Amino acid sequence: APAPPPSRHLFSDPAEVEALRGNLLAWYDRCKRDLPWRALAATEPDADRRGYAVWVSEIMLQQTQVATVIDYYSRWMQKWPTLQALAQASLEEVNKLWAGLGYYSRGKRLQEAARKVVSELAGQMPRTAEDLQKLLPGVGRYTAGAIASISYGQATGVVDGNVIRVLCRLRCIGADSSSPSVIDRLWDMANVLVDRSRPGDFNQALMELGATVCVPKTPLCGECPVKQHCQAWRRKLFGKPPPVPDVEDCGKCVGDCRLCPPATEPWDSSLGVTNFPRKAAKKPPRVMRTATCVLERRGCHGAPEYLIVQRPSSGLLAGLWEFPSLPLAQELQEEKEREELADHLQAWMGRPVAAKGLQFIGEVIHIFSHIHQTYVVYSLHLDGDVTLDPALSPSRWVTEEEFHTSAVSTAMKKV
Repeated sequence: APAPPPSRHLFSDPAEVEALRGNLLAWYDRCKRDLPWRALAATEPDADRRGYAVWVSEIMLQQTQVATVIDYYSRWMQKWPTLQALAQASLEEVNKLWAGLGYYSRGKRLQEAARKVVSELAGQMPRTAEDLQKLLPGVGRYTAGAIASISYGQATGVVDGNVIRVLCRLRCIGADSSSPSVIDRLWDMANVLVDRSRPGDFNQALMELGATVCVPKTPLCGECPVKQHCQAWRRKLFGKPPPVPDVEDCGKCVGDCRLCPPATEPWDSSLGVTNFPRKAAKKPPRVMRTATCVLERRGCHGAPEYLIVQRPSSGLLAGLWEFPSLPLAQELQEEKEREELADHLQAWMGRPVAAKGLQFIGEVIHIFSHIHQTYVVYSLHLDGDVTLDPALSPSRWVTEEEFHTSAVSTAMKKV
């Protein structure tokens, strides 16, 4: 019997792969954005410093837009230009510089990994994606592939959100793109496609394409350098991807294709290429309420000072500083909120706090990736000196200026 045709989801034609690589790299050379980490990686002759520069950028870019990262990256590299410099920094310094960038555990893990490179690896970065992922805390499969290909020229692919979108459109992959089986296939495709002579540039080109042209909602298909290879674009033009087989027939996958759109979610012609990728519905964010009190006293020089306390070293906003805060049960009456917050403050100050003395200021809403947080803000002016219990979390009094230069979250700045 003749061999079944290859799945239309795969890149099985070497000539097409070579043409796609050439078109994409030529576009990247013409159109790539001028970004500080690219300039540093392109001009730094020392391999370890180059790897460190790429590493910092990739960690910062996780879950964060390029425009936001640029300033943070420049300040970081100016303060800690080498792994050795970062390894000597304190977590307080790292959190302070990272404040406002979000996902604070990223900075903590970056410093932990830098210390490991210095103390256990003789200051030398691992050179392969496999070793980077195995030896460095906080470095996952994507970050390892990016560092290895961009800094050390390893011909290994990368898969991030932008690459997922590009590959799903190029090959009409309509299954849930967040499922492990689909992710594994996308990694296989990325490793097939990566240019062997310019792996770092190719991976950056693929990500750049997703970030600037093949964007989620209004892709610029007319400007796409690889549109002739894109089955979603062809289908938009011709109604179905030529050549046959059509959507229901994937050669080897006939009748059991795990990459096609499910029968319950057929192609929607009004969406065009934005039919892809498809993801499972997101879980709604957890709703939380927290009572927060801004305790104020008159400082020794007459300026007001405010009490801030340090959060635990693990969990949400680990190690950052905040005003004394207390999680609240939902639907709690205001009077009960005041009483619980007063009891919490009493533990800090070692003296009774009258609930009626807490002045309600208002509510601040802050959206984390998985939490819809409402801070119920109170204030309390204190007369005289206050002795804080040293057995509790670290705490200190700060002026307004010191508060804004401390390692505090964006949410507390809103408060």
